[in-house]
Amino acid sequence: MRLKTGTTAPPFETIDMDGRTIQLADFHGQKLLLAFFRYASCPLCNLRISELIRHQPELQMQGLQILAIFQSPLERLQQYAGRQRPPFSMIPDPDGRLYRLYGVESSWSGFLKGSLRVGSLATATARGFLPGPMDGNKARIPADFLISPDLIIQTAYYGNDIGDHLPLPNIRQWLAQASHTKDID
Repeated sequence: MRLKTGTTAPPFETIDMDGRTIQLADFHGQKLLLAFFRYASCPLCNLRISELIRHQPELQMQGLQILAIFQSPLERLQQYAGRQRPPFSMIPDPDGRLYRLYGVESSWSGFLKGSLRVGSLATATARGFLPGPMDGNKARIPADFLISPDLIIQTAYYGNDIGDHLPLPNIRQWLAQASHTKDID
């Protein structure tokens, strides 16, 4: 079941790619982007991770923390998406526990629609993000959640296809509004 804006983010505890224990409660008092991806060798997923890495200094200056969740096992996450060495935690979730907790869905029509993202796929390939083994649900669709410092979901963005994530301008706008609200308080 999809989560809605204004609801409390479901709590969780897990282990990230580097062996650190991560709990949602660790982010109390911080702004968080909780990003759900497909599998670790997905070219479109790696393109998005690359984008987040490039913009991470700017986003972090505005107080945003990022957690990236993949349906791949640890070894595959380290082998593919982990090669980019992101400055944020990446979490393997091969059993799909966090996907179920946050209502992240799959869609064969979204799979087919996303396969038509020829420009994005070409860019991913040109940057060396080649397809590899598909772990987990092949038709998984990404989802992104912007979570406020009080752990309330401010944006629940469920993608329409395999390459659809919350656009960076939307993230920046939320950060600007959150900073402005803080300044007024």
